[in-house]
Amino acid sequence: MSATVLVLVETIGDYLPILENAGFDLILATTPAARAEAIAAHGQAISAVLTRGPLGLRADEIDALPRLEIITVIGAGYEHVDLEAARKRGIMVTNGAGVNASSVADHTLALLLALVRDIPRADASVRRGEWSKVMRPSLAGKRLGVLGLGAVGMAIARRAALGFGMAVSYHNRRPRADVEYRYHATVQALAADSDYLIIATPGGADTQLLVDAEVLQALGEHGFIVNIARGSVVDTAALVSALQQRQIAGAGLDVFDDEPNVPEALKALDNVVLTPHVAGLSPDAVQATVEMVAKNLLAHFSGRPVLTPVQGF
Repeated sequence: MSATVLVLVETIGDYLPILENAGFDLILATTPAARAEAIAAHGQAISAVLTRGPLGLRADEIDALPRLEIITVIGAGYEHVDLEAARKRGIMVTNGAGVNASSVADHTLALLLALVRDIPRADASVRRGEWSKVMRPSLAGKRLGVLGLGAVGMAIARRAALGFGMAVSYHNRRPRADVEYRYHATVQALAADSDYLIIATPGGADTQLLVDAEVLQALGEHGFIVNIARGSVVDTAALVSALQQRQIAGAGLDVFDDEPNVPEALKALDNVVLTPHVAGLSPDAVQATVEMVAKNLLAHFSGRPVLTPVQGF
């Protein structure tokens, strides 16, 4: 299979042979400067782009790629891919929804445990030669609210319910008939019924600032929040204020509004745990996502239906 793929994703270098062995010619451009240079120099040859949600692909970039046929997105989110520009050109868009769900769910529970049990500060105190013992909540029997019960949300819910005996409730655009978890019609109602609130919804305009000051107030002073979705889902200013004023107990964050730039106000707080958007990164998950990209590309260029088209494509 001979097609030229522009690769914008910076975290999959060890797994690019999967695409090369499938017969694709790759152009790596994992920085903004390299990206612009690659499009300018090779735009006439590129027929596929491999990106991820926060990196996206702009309308002007799509216009500069006259032979572009397919945009493949690693992971579920595609919020910065200009879907309208792709539709106008008849360009297929695929994503990897659910492929890395296990890795994301594992990281979510790790963040929640580190946050609730205050593991980072306990570790730091021991390293300083201290022996400070602070009583912290547990997860067993607590109420877990999941905002977004897709593949990732379901993986989190199962781990919480079966592994920790937590009472799980959720909010989606609509209730799911295939689960027994309690459904709440609004995010605020979900937060009010949660000790721990997990954000697992897609990013984009439909979920912009879905978690605002009112939702945080409903979560309450003993409530914890973990966001492994997109920074845009949470009102960061409201979150910082709630954390500073102890209106909520703490936050675990793997995603931010302007990655890799994290607000200094967040970094200064002692009731947060921060990770650099790595929830979906594990050897198994990355291999699976790149394999899915390869399958979608092979299907498209062979004239067969792709496996995971974005809705509307």
